[in-house]
Amino acid sequence: MQYIQLSDWLLDIAFLLYVLSSIVFVVAMTGKNWAGRDPKQHETRFGRIAYWLAVTGFIAQTGYVVTRWIGGGHSPTSNMFEFMAFLDFCIILAYLIIYRIYKLTVIGAFVLPLGVIMLAYSYVFPAEVTPLIPSLQSYWLHIHVTTAALGEGILAVGFAAGLMYLIRTVPQNVSTRSTKWLEVVLAVVLMLVGFIGMESTFARLDQKTVFEMNKETKNAMGQMEKLQAEYTMPAIVAPADSTIIKKGPMSPLFTAPSWMEGKDAARKLNTMLWSVITGVVLYGVLRLLFRKRLGAIIQPSVDGIDPELLDEISYRAISIGYPVFTLGALIFAMIWAQEAWGRFWGWDPKEVWALIVWLFYSAYLHLRLSRGWIGAKSAWMSVIGFVIILITLVVVNLVIAGLHSYAGV
Repeated sequence: MQYIQLSDWLLDIAFLLYVLSSIVFVVAMTGKNWAGRDPKQHETRFGRIAYWLAVTGFIAQTGYVVTRWIGGGHSPTSNMFEFMAFLDFCIILAYLIIYRIYKLTVIGAFVLPLGVIMLAYSYVFPAEVTPLIPSLQSYWLHIHVTTAALGEGILAVGFAAGLMYLIRTVPQNVSTRSTKWLEVVLAVVLMLVGFIGMESTFARLDQKTVFEMNKETKNAMGQMEKLQAEYTMPAIVAPADSTIIKKGPMSPLFTAPSWMEGKDAARKLNTMLWSVITGVVLYGVLRLLFRKRLGAIIQPSVDGIDPELLDEISYRAISIGYPVFTLGALIFAMIWAQEAWGRFWGWDPKEVWALIVWLFYSAYLHLRLSRGWIGAKSAWMSVIGFVIILITLVVVNLVIAGLHSYAGV
């Protein structure tokens, strides 16, 4: 238990350092035009401070991975808390490598906040170390999940560079289809931020809503008892055929359809609804405060950056992340599926979405290399590809039940 407690402390330290690094990176990019300061000198000075904060945070997170592995007796990738924390570890690792190659400060201003969001997302899930269920008791846990996370972490850097390219090149003085879709992408990111904020806030308030369903299951003692669904966030949608046994801060507005079976289906739908609502509200508040599109707010921070360099960074990250993801999320996954479930492929929701991600990035590389899709087209595909990964990590894990549901909340 000492190792587990130490790992928790190290992860908290890493999170704090990543937040500080993100702030300093933003200062490095937005403060270039402050009166009386040399822009290049300002960016270099604060960029260096932010980089070393990120390095220190990464060292702390490396300590978390090692101590959690020792304390738990297996790689820290067996549930959603551990996987998201490890994915964040891979994102920061990929960033540190890319930074040493290009020495471009603005990369950190986009990647570090993404890392903070991913790590904050991990805190939403239970952090306890539990014994591995039988299907996870395999050395393939270390191989499959870690390589899949590493591939996604590298692809995240490609997404950040692609997003920077679009913010840098899409004109913000006129309303076009590109400006509108860019706002949609930024709104999706805000939805994830909103979900994290809502889940964390109501978890601390401890104002849960509990439903009792007209279905029974066996408890640990072998006795039959009715299923209960526990909501952390206020209930917008209630499970089908259920009654409230503990009221929360609000009453449900409607009931989930009967085909959404299981005690968690309606709760996961409720979570997704709150994510969309809070994301839209956050977007609306920012638009009202600044009275301009989010792309127009961010664009000055990337002025002066060579778009072709951003395009190159995005392509290189994806060309490296793609084969790593292929190994981890498909090849190693199928080998483990054969050992665990007796088949290489079974159209489980997580398997299907991993295939969708792989096919999309396959199309990205084909179109770029064979059809000459560079610049804006390539950037849009890098952004859309990672949005699909986010859908896999959030929507598929929280809403759709399957053989990988042990990784959910």
